[in-house]
Amino acid sequence: MPHRSLARAVTALAALVATTLAVLIVPGAAQAAAIHYVALGDSYSSGVGAGSYDPNTCLRSSKSYTSLWAQQHAVASYKFPACGGAKTDDVLNEQVGSLDATTTLVTITIGGNDAGFSSILENCRFGSESDCTNRVNEAKTFATTVLPGRLDTTYAAIRDRAPNARLIVLGYPRLFETGSCGLLGMSKSKRIILNEAADLLAQVTAGRAAAAGATFSDTRSYFAGHGVCASAPWIKDVTGLIEAYHPNADGYRLGYLPALNAVTG
Repeated sequence: MPHRSLARAVTALAALVATTLAVLIVPGAAQAAAIHYVALGDSYSSGVGAGSYDPNTCLRSSKSYTSLWAQQHAVASYKFPACGGAKTDDVLNEQVGSLDATTTLVTITIGGNDAGFSSILENCRFGSESDCTNRVNEAKTFATTVLPGRLDTTYAAIRDRAPNARLIVLGYPRLFETGSCGLLGMSKSKRIILNEAADLLAQVTAGRAAAAGATFSDTRSYFAGHGVCASAPWIKDVTGLIEAYHPNADGYRLGYLPALNAVTG
């Protein structure tokens, strides 16, 4: 009947109009997935060791894993307050202000400077075996007693400032291979206890990240075989001066970046 044909036509037209309006009014897939990324943290996030630094005292590098990830994912916005030498207090006082309710992704490496690993590495490189062992043991005690509370406070502040963001906490790699390291290299026993300290720090950080509802990305396996004393190291030795014991450009590109991509897709 004519009126039935007319009804079908009207129904089809209504469906077409509704679909068109949905496309126009509701953000498309790309818009819905817009990424507003803020990279927080210390020198391992700022990219110390990679070179190509911007002109400030934080040694922020365009070759850091955060910069590389932002370039790969065509983010809608990218803020980069991470700073070499940062501790948890620095993140709280100087970095979380970059976050807001529009932030959708936050990454961070933090805690190593709180535990004093920079000075410990220097001590172990040039000091005695016993001094190295004592300093590492002090840092391990700090990592299990004081650091957890500092990490909890830091992650809570991030959550408060960026309630709609996914928080990804990246760990630190083991810095050393334990094979031959030449006559001038650090002793094997020192390298082993420093790697053990890195394992403990990863364990503590992973636990506090989980408690905060964050994703922990463990970088240790990605750097395996590429620490100091490797034939193709991704970590700089003491010859790097201020870059010593930080990833080089390959470390950020082939170590940290894949570790982040593994949890973000």
